[in-house]
Amino acid sequence: MKTSIILFITFFGAGITALAQTASDAAAKSILDKVTAKFKTFKGVQSNFNLVVEDGNGKVQGNKKGTVFMKGLKYKVIITGQEIFCDGKNIWTYDKSSNEVTISKFDPSANTISPQKLFSNFYDKDFLYKLNGEKKQGAKTIQEIEMTPVDKSKTFHKVLVYVDKGAQTIYSTKVLEKNGTRYTYTVSSLSSNDNINDNQFVFNKSKYPGVEEVDLR
Repeated sequence: MKTSIILFITFFGAGITALAQTASDAAAKSILDKVTAKFKTFKGVQSNFNLVVEDGNGKVQGNKKGTVFMKGLKYKVIITGQEIFCDGKNIWTYDKSSNEVTISKFDPSANTISPQKLFSNFYDKDFLYKLNGEKKQGAKTIQEIEMTPVDKSKTFHKVLVYVDKGAQTIYSTKVLEKNGTRYTYTVSSLSSNDNINDNQFVFNKSKYPGVEEVDLR
């Protein structure tokens, strides 16, 4: 589950050098570029999401709700049993069941895990992508973009990104792992929040009595 959260966070980050236009679908790129442009108008972002985990037979193995706060390179993710903080320099991953926090350095390179990548131009360097079409989901028109990682050593072989055409924001993301497991993240709300305090992005040890620290920096 920890790996799935990290993978989700990978889709949420900043500018990446583009591949040649012949490598991917221009229509898909146009859609993703609009999502990026919309996201960049927000100074701070708060988003609620739902995570569903399925096995290779489509049987649901887990269903969790979460919230993510973002501001520049800073982020905080809260999901059942886990909290992840990043102040742009360090990342704290807190596991509630063990009352343990793991601390690591934040690396803003293209391979870094950062929540902003779900909503911005994460796609150009790490994936080949194509538009599969669009469909109605209630009152929404959803566009499906299929993404294949350039690095074939990844644990996943495909990512399906669903874009709300009218809102020009990510509606959901489905990650297909090579072992058959599927992780589906659906964004239930996304809003601009300019009043996010920077203290939210730093793990405050005093709020977690008895927490054990594992410092990997």
